[in-house]
Amino acid sequence: MLRQAKLGKLAHNLTARGLKLSAWPTLSKPSRHSIRNSPVYNRGYATVESGPISKHQKITEGAVIHGFEVVETRSISELNLKAIRLTHHLTGAEWLHLERDDNNNVFSVGFNTSPEDSTGVAHILEHTALCGSKKYPIRDPFFKMLNRSMSTFMNAWTAHDYTQYPFSTQNEVDYANLQSVYIDSAFNPLLRELDFLQEGWRVERSDPNDKTSPWEFKGIVFNEMKGALSDPGSLLAIRAEQKLFPDTTYSYVSGGDPQYITDLTHEALVKFHRDHYHPSNARFFSYGNFPIESQLERVNNLIQTYEPIRPKTVNQIVNPYGVKDVTEFGPPDGVGSTDKQAKFSVSYLANDIKDIYESFSLSIFSSLLINGTSAPMHKALIDSQIGSDYSANTGYNPYNRQSSLSVGLQGISEADIPNVKNRINEVIQEVGAKGFESRRIEAALQSIELSYKHKTASFGLNLMKSISTGWFHGCNPIDLLEINKNIARLKEDIASGNFFERAVEKYFNKSEHQLNYTMIPDSEYHKRLNEDEKRRLDEKVATFTPVDIEAIYKKTEDLAKEQMKKEDLSCLPTLTMEDVPKNSVRHSVDLSAVDCVPVQWRGTSTNGISYLHIINAFQSLPGDLSYYLPLFCDALGYLGTTKRDMSEIETDIQLYTGGIGFSPLVTTDHSSLKLSEQGISISSHCLDANMEKMYTLLLELILETNFRNTNRLKTLVVSNASNMFNAIPHSGHVFARCLASSTLTSEMNIAETHDGITQVRFINKLAESTSEEDLLKVSEKLEAIRDHVFDKLGMRAAIITNKGSFDGNQSEIERLVESYPALNPKQQQDSSSNGQESGAISTDGNENVQSNGDFTPNPSKIFCPLPFATNFAAKSIRTVPYTSPDSVKLQTLAKILTQNFLHREIREINGAYGGGALFSPSQGIFSFFSYRDPNPVNTIKTFDRSLDMILNHSIKDRELREAKLSIFGGLDAPISVSQEGMAYFTTGITDDMKQARRDGFFAVTEKDIKEVAEKYLLPAANDIKSSVAIIGEQELINNKELKSWNQVSL
Repeated sequence: MLRQAKLGKLAHNLTARGLKLSAWPTLSKPSRHSIRNSPVYNRGYATVESGPISKHQKITEGAVIHGFEVVETRSISELNLKAIRLTHHLTGAEWLHLERDDNNNVFSVGFNTSPEDSTGVAHILEHTALCGSKKYPIRDPFFKMLNRSMSTFMNAWTAHDYTQYPFSTQNEVDYANLQSVYIDSAFNPLLRELDFLQEGWRVERSDPNDKTSPWEFKGIVFNEMKGALSDPGSLLAIRAEQKLFPDTTYSYVSGGDPQYITDLTHEALVKFHRDHYHPSNARFFSYGNFPIESQLERVNNLIQTYEPIRPKTVNQIVNPYGVKDVTEFGPPDGVGSTDKQAKFSVSYLANDIKDIYESFSLSIFSSLLINGTSAPMHKALIDSQIGSDYSANTGYNPYNRQSSLSVGLQGISEADIPNVKNRINEVIQEVGAKGFESRRIEAALQSIELSYKHKTASFGLNLMKSISTGWFHGCNPIDLLEINKNIARLKEDIASGNFFERAVEKYFNKSEHQLNYTMIPDSEYHKRLNEDEKRRLDEKVATFTPVDIEAIYKKTEDLAKEQMKKEDLSCLPTLTMEDVPKNSVRHSVDLSAVDCVPVQWRGTSTNGISYLHIINAFQSLPGDLSYYLPLFCDALGYLGTTKRDMSEIETDIQLYTGGIGFSPLVTTDHSSLKLSEQGISISSHCLDANMEKMYTLLLELILETNFRNTNRLKTLVVSNASNMFNAIPHSGHVFARCLASSTLTSEMNIAETHDGITQVRFINKLAESTSEEDLLKVSEKLEAIRDHVFDKLGMRAAIITNKGSFDGNQSEIERLVESYPALNPKQQQDSSSNGQESGAISTDGNENVQSNGDFTPNPSKIFCPLPFATNFAAKSIRTVPYTSPDSVKLQTLAKILTQNFLHREIREINGAYGGGALFSPSQGIFSFFSYRDPNPVNTIKTFDRSLDMILNHSIKDRELREAKLSIFGGLDAPISVSQEGMAYFTTGITDDMKQARRDGFFAVTEKDIKEVAEKYLLPAANDIKSSVAIIGEQELINNKELKSWNQVSL
């Protein structure tokens, strides 16, 4: 398990619509201590060596193809694609097609859906539209198509001003199938009231079978948004935006505010669809190497009967109000000093985003002002240690019609708010007088060039995301693609002098619209919300007549019947097993050695980029050092070296590389769960011309990092504590799974120490003790780790590059190995003989110490109470390693359980935002999980009941085929060039092992599924090693069923 980026590092990429982690786009939070280089627009651009292959020579401007007129065609050289913009003659629907030699084709249909209230109508419609359509009149054809397809991506989302339904696939038949389902769901949804009650909200007895049980609000979106708004950072970002844009659509919560969601009616939902989901209000997007003509024909056949309309408009332009100060109350963070939990931000109105160049230049301005240790705001706000981190809304926000730029801090005392406000203003005035350092500007622009040369697996999807906001606000989408023009113009403007200084004058000094927003923690905040919810519920219930109550009982009964109904799915299109390639894609590698260091080489088309991966493996860390390993990795990219300040190093990293990353690594042996490897993973990439610089910078950080820089170390510790805690409400299901699994295998035991609740507890304890004496002790721990992990005898490297760059990389890896540290024999013996102190949480609440090699599974029940209005549940079971014949059967079992039982029981009936079963073949763990779950205790029982579905019911051929198709879709998903051959490098899994596993999936039978279910999941028959965990609301402490569970508090 690799440690990922802050905030999202534990997020599991679950493709089901019901499991997406965000209901609408949120501002990306600038990372202060990551030295990964993030492009300004986060486009993830990639290119191919040759230009696009044109299958559409006849497509010229003015041509009419199946009712669509070609308005414009343009080649975008920097992206190696041809852009084709079309308009539907009858309705005015817009279509952008990006023709590019890429097999991972993308399609999307979207609509302007700016809200006029906070009922979440657009968000609930996004869900309900996918619950059956005229051509596909079954419940949730979207979810069912996940199992009849080999899609590489399927989802839907609601931004503030638009809703989109995108998918991607490499199979042309699959593409046509999904396109048909998507467009019929968008334009001809059934929008049944029962689906609205399930997806949106309803009033129902807490136990539908007990008419004396209390009334309560239920609904998937209702529960989702309760969870989303319980996170203090997200709440600040949402409330501050509402106050910045009064009397506009942005003063409403597009995802829905729970206190207003219960005002939405089914009739209003149907009307919103009628007004907004119309071809005249639609944007179609397609990308890749599939022909466009057949796509145009399919869509035209569906929309040609529509009469054109004038799309509904809402106010998106705010009337400037000067300077406004707003103070509101919010939830406390739950960790950290109780007197430093206030949050404050200053927001400035910026440009109309229809000015594409101005948006581009302000993105660069924001990056230079805020991002990284060399940024002036970082030095003034973060290095000063006034607060723990930037506020969640900090950064440039180009997602509204009028953009804004915000700067703020969280984890501050109320008394420090005037100081923070003054510091922000002082930095802005300093930038207005002096501008930015020229090397930092050069580095920011250089990072954009490298970012669109970097080949990613989801190029088309990322491209669609990057242009959507501007396109839905009226920009020409092709103009949004022309990055080189914007870069060239910006360079000219900068060269003319005082460009960014003028931006300060225009948007800050002469600002006519500025918000100073303060959020004060209220320990009774969630209690007050619950009381308000109960009041609103009581008011509704008080109006119920006997007839109303009987109608509610009838709808409750009808919904339950609908959820349990067996459906004929024959109307849905599907792939067959004949559509699945028999052989997996292979990535050949060559092996060599430099001195004692194994080196793996992969020669391929990389667009002039070299990718370097290093693993430093070790047997164990002495004492409690394992707890400190994540901090050690972050410190390497944050503290600076004994010779240079980190701000100077960071600029070099951005100038010459795509970032340098250090992460703890732990993997399970592919053939034995008793064996695991731990170490540190190091990665970087650069243009071939900068190869020497990349290796030199890497060596500098490894050899010379100054762990005695206690001032910056304190900042890092406090920030990590805040970020780790804030990740829980977004990725709680992953934390819960990690917590449950930590008691079962050595890998997950260590992973919990590094990335789980144990690490949250540990880093928060460190943050509470940051005296100079305490920090020096931490420095000593980090130095001890350095002396144990950086050893060339435990090192291996992988290089992915153009074959013409082999020699250059060979020389550089030889130089790196020659300079790399090497432990003497006594140090190696000391390192291997010291047991590692595991971070897994024991059943008695104390950390237990176990040698990695002597790990013993310890089945447990764990409850972790947190101050959030949401819950997450997990159950994990120790099974078999990757190469076991039962591994493929267990993975197929997980799919069958999710598709045919758990999705219905956890999401549709229980009202959680998502849930299912997962099998991790690399970890040997079979898991159940739920996400944003209103009743996690009941969900744990549902996990256990799922076994009855498998053992006592026949598995249909269709169910088995659909499970396999879904699995093959994941196996065949494209990967970024930087990851080619990395499975073998990281875990030793060969292409032959992958092929054997693929063959195994083809061969799985119903008998196999029942056998592994009974063998590994049936407690009564076997020595099952399983654990359960719930992370959730404090009130669950009083649940009698959790009284005997081990409680872990932060």
